[in-house]
Amino acid sequence: MHVTHDPAAAASPTIDFNSFLAVDVRVGTIVDAKPFPEARKPAWRLWIDFGPAIGVRKSSAQITENHPLEILVGQQVAAVVNFPPRQIGPVVSEVLTLGFPDAEGKVVLVQPSKPVPNGGRLF
Repeated sequence: MHVTHDPAAAASPTIDFNSFLAVDVRVGTIVDAKPFPEARKPAWRLWIDFGPAIGVRKSSAQITENHPLEILVGQQVAAVVNFPPRQIGPVVSEVLTLGFPDAEGKVVLVQPSKPVPNGGRLF
């Protein structure tokens, strides 16, 4: 799924603004988080509330190293909400929860620096 974790990698080719607008990145609050033991790589199952227009969507996220399960509920995260659902083992992931790799390549979630309304779109 990931192109590269190398921070020294060159930037991707230039895209036009409409291509950027086609990717719908929204903020939501994690309302539930559970272990996902069936996943091939360690992951959590997340339920994220994106507000009344989008609702609660499910995600499988490989964030176990930097984000303990017991502190996830109540945190806001960014996710792509307009990719098609993806079957991951017995679970359907409805959104792509976003993150950056740390120095060891482990995911650190993209989160707003202060609370914002659920469903807000990245610009």
